[in-house]
Parts: sequence; structure tokens; C-alpha cells
Amino acid sequence: MEPIIVTSALPYSNDRLHLGHLRSTYLPPDVYVRFLRRSGHDVVFICATDEHGTPIALRAEKEHVNPKDITDRYHPLIKDELQRMGCSFDYFSRTTDPIHYETTQAMFRKLLDKGFIYEQSIELLRCPKCDKYLPDRYVEGTCSYCGFEGARGDSCDSCGRYLRATELKDPKCAICGTKPELSTTKHWFFKLTAFQDELRRWLESNEKTPDNVKKYALGWINEGLKDWDITRDMGWGVPLPIEGTDGKVVYVWFDAPIGYISSTKACFIARGDPEGWKRYWQGNGKIVHFIGKDIIYHHAIFWPAMLMGSGDFNTPEAIIASEYLTLEGKKMSKSRGWFITINDYLRNFSPDPMRYYLISVAPLERDADFSVDEFIKRYNDELADVLGNFIHRTLTFIERFFGGAVPQANLSEGDKAMLVQLEKTQSEVGSAIEQVKFRDGLISIMALARDGNKYLNEAAPWAAMKTDPQKAAATLYTSAQIVKSLGSLLSPYLPFTAERISQILNLEGDIHSATWKAGAEPLPAGHKIGKPEPLFKKIQAEDIPKVKADLIPFKDVGPRIKMDEFKKAKIAVGEVVKAERIKGSRDLLHLEVDIGEYGVRSCVAGIAKYYSPEELVKKKIAVLTNIETTTLFGVKSEVMVLAAEGEEKVSLLVADKLVPPGSGVR
Repeated sequence: MEPIIVTSALPYSNDRLHLGHLRSTYLPPDVYVRFLRRSGHDVVFICATDEHGTPIALRAEKEHVNPKDITDRYHPLIKDELQRMGCSFDYFSRTTDPIHYETTQAMFRKLLDKGFIYEQSIELLRCPKCDKYLPDRYVEGTCSYCGFEGARGDSCDSCGRYLRATELKDPKCAICGTKPELSTTKHWFFKLTAFQDELRRWLESNEKTPDNVKKYALGWINEGLKDWDITRDMGWGVPLPIEGTDGKVVYVWFDAPIGYISSTKACFIARGDPEGWKRYWQGNGKIVHFIGKDIIYHHAIFWPAMLMGSGDFNTPEAIIASEYLTLEGKKMSKSRGWFITINDYLRNFSPDPMRYYLISVAPLERDADFSVDEFIKRYNDELADVLGNFIHRTLTFIERFFGGAVPQANLSEGDKAMLVQLEKTQSEVGSAIEQVKFRDGLISIMALARDGNKYLNEAAPWAAMKTDPQKAAATLYTSAQIVKSLGSLLSPYLPFTAERISQILNLEGDIHSATWKAGAEPLPAGHKIGKPEPLFKKIQAEDIPKVKADLIPFKDVGPRIKMDEFKKAKIAVGEVVKAERIKGSRDLLHLEVDIGEYGVRSCVAGIAKYYSPEELVKKKIAVLTNIETTTLFGVKSEVMVLAAEGEEKVSLLVADKLVPPGSGVR
């Protein structure tokens, strides 16, 4: 069989992952790889944290730390959480590893030597105060397409358009708030246009890549591709392998997908076979990428073009892009705190129920929703009542009636029909996983468990033991074979549950190392099973409020205050009449605020990273007027400005209608 490399999109190492990431990018390839391993394929499953780019650099600058400090914080957390969810990577690397820098620079030089990279002078925004060019997210402003005021220099969160920083209206430096100026600099571009026709042919002839990926990518090709600017003026990233280009790095979307190759190299270096990676990326090796739909462009256009241009690597055999996961019918949002991290889930639950839910709730090509009520319902009705109930009853009856040994049996036609169905299910599930129709495979497994319950109920071995012990023996022999098959079939989907079933059945070896065909091999009569135990304990009605509280991400606001206490705080609208920076501080501004009958008051506000003094003058903002006076950096502060604080932004509360200074806020 041909070697297969399977990858998950590299998680960005600046935050924890949430359930949407798990559903789209990390759980599906794990199911796929676990099946391929058991089917005898030569497969390697790799991933890495993506550790370059402006979001990390910008966050580090605002936190006054090195970008590596951010990535060092999140790499082990991300790796640990994915492993705890059962993601069975052969290697989990980092794009800050030396092997990645070496591989990325080699790819750049190869494309440059072959004429697919060229240099060009362009105009970019430069902050005169910070004295540097402002790449991507270092620029904020108004989207020129939809008018959204919170757009960044790489994209607009409102309309979803990719943007250049120079396309923003009213741009400002994300660090100091200064209006940037246009300045000429030299950048290097990847000649994406040279691959337009080859990409079209490759996509149209690719039978393994789903339609949602092909249609999206072909839409961009039909619109006409543009060459990509693949360098940035900053210090965080893979340095350009060209003399005299200090302060320039390759664009993160050039180096990130190369992480698939560098991680494979690192994997085989660790195995003592430094050239082994070539079997998967060259020759007859097959490459399968699993990604979220938001990065189809990069993986189905830009990345294949890089591989084509280098001439050293195969193009992907398949790119599987999953749709989004919403939460209780609403889009997940980090800024609003509306998401559930993997870590939050694992604090209270074992991995397999969530693996089951995320696969069973919808096909990958459709958006899915995580509902706590639906999660509880599927857990109780399907995992506990159908799957767990059948397995536990079967093994308990064998223990009670036959001393824990699989009985000798003379099978009836009905018994044999169940065993035929078992073999049919084995084939259905394998075929579904091969076609990346993971939900269909899981549905087939649960159908077998339901039929097993029906078969057990109708045969009623507990009653037959009194009147026809041979029939009871045949029923429990057959049911034991179904239990063994269920454990095998579940191993790609619910690996921890499969291990428990294998242990209870007292099977030798690791279920994940057994061949796929071995799942249909019968337990011999006389085989001694272990002590039966419930696989899934039902969530009781009285426990549901706690389950919801543990899962729903909105946190309690804390101790409540009475209205009389709130009324003690006097909040008014104030007009900023003067604003200036405070000498010796990077974060503080000195404001003079007119609050009507209360006069003009002095205020020291920690908003210098988010607002320039010039843009504050004449703004009408909310201020707390009766706070105790304090002194900071020698400047008296008599009132406090009120602001909303997001993950990376602060926004002053501004009156949206014309009101005079001093107007009360209720």
C-alpha cells in the first residue's frame, strides 16, 4: 500500500482550542488514521503549533513579552488537550523548531531560483511614532467594503473580506493609535498567477477532495488569482534567506503549511530514519489534509501552487474541509466569551461522549450545533440506553448464568442472521471511514447496537434459562460476538470506550493494534470475560442543572449588589477638552474632561495603547465622577473613564446621541 501522510491544520499558538476546532480539524483525521492503521496502511499522522504571524507578535508587544513566551505558554496546553481527547498524532511539532526554519528557507530559495518568487517595491503603512512598518493586524481601521469600524489590516470580521492594510479607511497603529503614513519598501511575491491553469486542472480532476472545497477554490480561480506578497517587515517569523534583508520575514501563510513537511521530517529524525519522510511527500506517497472551511483558499490554492512550483513534492490527494460548529444556535465568539474550550469540557467529562456527539450530530460538509440539551439527550438515549445497556446486560447475563465464560452454543437461523449482520456492519463502517463519511459509519455501529438490544429482548435469555438453556446459551454466545464487534468498530471513534470493552472482555493485546478484520473474529466458547461494569452512567434529571452550568461558557457575575449601592456611583457624560501623553508612561494619558455643572476635571486613563490624544478631544464619554481622587505619575486624577475591555481592545463608552456635558447616566 502507498504511504499516507495525514495532517490536521496547525493550531495557532496564542490561545486554547475550543470545541469548534475539535469538530472540524482534529477529531475527523483521528478517526480516519485510527482506521487506516488497523487496516494495515503505512500512515503517519502529524501536526504542529503555528507560532509565527502578526497576532502573536502584536499580543506579545502589548503584554511587553517576547512572542516566544506566548507560544511557549500555549504549545504544551494545546498538545496536552488534544492528546487527552484521544488525538493519536505520531508527532506534534512546532513551527519555531530549527528544522522548520531550515525547511521553509529551502522552499523559499527553491521557488526563488525557479523564478516563482520576485521582488517588488510597494507602498505600505508605516507608523512614524513607533518607527516601523505595520504589517497586517498592526493596522486597524474601517473596512472599505462594509464600513465596519473594527477591521484589521488582513481581514474584516464583519463581512469576511481579505484586506490589505492600505485598503482600510481611517487607519491607525494598533500599538499607539497614531495615523500611519505611506512609505515605500521592498517585498517578495509568489507568482501564484503562473499556476492558475494547473490548479484548475488539478482541482477538477481531484476525485478525493469534496465538492465544498473544489467549488470554493474554483470560484477564486474563475475570478482570477493574484500574486501573493509573502514577506513582512517584522522581527517575528522565519527570516528571509537573502542577504541584506534584516528585519524581513516570510509571511506566516507561506511558512505554516510547510510545517506539515518539517513536522514529518522531525518525526522521522526522532525515529532514527532522517530520510524516511520522503516516502510520504514524494514518489507514490499520498497526502490528506483536514482543515476548517475558513482556510480552504490557503490549502486548495496557495499551498498546492507552492508544491507544484518547487517540483520536489506531491500535491495533496485530498483536502477535507469541515463546516462550522455553533453553540446553542449562535456563532462562537472569543470576544464575547461564547465558546467552550476543550479544557473546560475535560474538567467535567471523559473524552468519548464529546467525540460521539461531534461526529454524530451532522456530516462534516454541513454546519453543526452544540446544544447542551441535545448532548445530554444523545448521551442518555444513545450511549447509555442503547450502547452501554446492551453491552452491560449481555456480559452480566454471561457472568450470572455461565460463570463469566462464553457459552457453547447450537445456533438457530435467527442467531446466524445476527452474525451475518455483524459482518455486514463491519464492511459498512470500514467503507464509510475510507470515504470520510464518518457519521455514516457511526450510525451503522449504533444500528447494530439497537438491533442487538432488540435481539436480546426478544430472545429473553433470563427467561429461557428456565425453559430452554440451550437457546439462552445461543443468544448470549451471539450477543457476546456483537459486543466484541462493537468494541472493535468503536475503536476509531470512541477509543477509550473501545479499550474498556476490550478489557472487560479480557482480550489480549491492544485493541488499536489489532487488525480491522480481527473485529469480526468470534470469541471462542469457554473464553473467560472480566467483571462487567457500566460504560456510561446516565445523567439524572437532578444533575442536569449542574451539567449545564459546567458546560455553558457564561460565568456567574459574582456577588450581587442592591440598587441603593449602585446609586452611590455617579456616572455622567463628559466631553474631553484636552488630552496629552504622560511623560514616563507608555500606557497613561492625561485628560481634562468637562462634566457640566461639576466643572472640568482631571483624569488619568490607561488607554494610551488604544487611543491617540488627538482622537479623544471633543469625544463625549462616560465617566465615574464621585471616585476618590488619586495621583499617578504626579498628575491628579479626579474622575474615571468607563470603557469596555475585550481580548485585545479597549473601547470607551461614548454617547450615541447629542447630550450636554454633565448629563447623568442611568
